[in-house]
Amino acid sequence: MSLSRSYGAADMHALVTGGAGFIGSHLCDRLLEKGYRVTAIDNLHLGRMRNIDHLLERSNFRFRELDMLDREGMDQLVAADRPDAVFHLAANSDIAAGNANSELDLQLNQLTTTTLLAIMRKHGIDRLFFASTSAVFGEAEGNIHENHGPLRPISLYGASKLAAEAYLSVYALSFGIKTLVLRFPNVVGERSTHGAIYDFINRLKADPTRLQVLGNGMQTKPYLYVGDLVDAILLAWDKAPGAYEVFHASGIGETSVRDIAEIVVSKVAAGAAIEYGSEDRGWLGDVPRFSYDISRLVALGWSPKRKSTEAVELAVERILANGF
Repeated sequence: MSLSRSYGAADMHALVTGGAGFIGSHLCDRLLEKGYRVTAIDNLHLGRMRNIDHLLERSNFRFRELDMLDREGMDQLVAADRPDAVFHLAANSDIAAGNANSELDLQLNQLTTTTLLAIMRKHGIDRLFFASTSAVFGEAEGNIHENHGPLRPISLYGASKLAAEAYLSVYALSFGIKTLVLRFPNVVGERSTHGAIYDFINRLKADPTRLQVLGNGMQTKPYLYVGDLVDAILLAWDKAPGAYEVFHASGIGETSVRDIAEIVVSKVAAGAAIEYGSEDRGWLGDVPRFSYDISRLVALGWSPKRKSTEAVELAVERILANGF
């Protein structure tokens, strides 16, 4: 299959795994705007039909509920649809849930990826986008660039994504599947299914008088609005030159969990008491602080439209405006 087709060509057909999820559904929106035909699959573990209800009547969009570990079902779908490229976002991105069930990340992050790679190779599909994560680094110091090492994840989520990256490297460099890896930061916005903003809104809806925060609230990270992340995905998809490319995307600046709690309280239940814990992190596997070097992606022409705290504020507003 030729790689010469330009991004956004009207005859391009993309398979989006995790297409009913938080980020996957936003990516489906944008690919359709660019003229792609899109087939989205999701097992609805974290994905929600409400995220794609507005797309179901479009002639160039198709959704199928499918577990990627169903190898026969995946093989039949790919054989029938013959996509030109795959955007692989299906995963368990809930670190706490992965700790509760230690098989979850292996199955939904690593094995889904190896299954997909084998099917792509079988059917000659040679372009792939993979959603990775800052969690592959663990508690790394300084401004983390793409070649930082050693990589020492502290969560099963990070470990499974790192293992998947290793398989991607082999398939790209040995089997000719041109691969773009984008390591996501903390992403915020409407359609999210977990995370600090989601949890805080839920807790205040249940009890508007108090907000309990896991940890001391001093965890500080860069947050990126989902629309800015999709911009990064599509720019890198169009411009990444090599057979196997890795990029970092991140918000500008940083925002503490205390900042997020105060923003959510101000918009949901002004006057609610905020109660903090004593630990330096919210859960096992949480990284209290990290910073990304995004110069490679900036050199391609990308920069986020919103700084970290602006992204958080916009996310809270959009979540409340669109219904929880």
